[in-house]
Amino acid sequence: MIKDELVPDDRGTLPGRGAYVHPALHCLDLAVRRRAFPRAFKTPGPLDAVVLREHVEQAAQAAPQ
Repeated sequence: MIKDELVPDDRGTLPGRGAYVHPALHCLDLAVRRRAFPRAFKTPGPLDAVVLREHVEQAAQAAPQ
C-alpha cells in the first residue's frame, strides 16, 4: 500500500481515519474532484484513488440492476 493511496475498508477494521463515499462512480468522481478526501483525512495534496475506483467499479458490476 502506498502512503497516499485510498483503499476500501468494507468491514471498517483498518487502522487510521476513515471516510465514507457512496459506492457509485459519480459520487467517487465528485469527491475526488472536490478534493473531499484530503480534507477528510487532514492530509495535504492529492490522494491516489485508483484502488478505490476499481473497488467501486467492481461493486457496481456485481450489484443487481
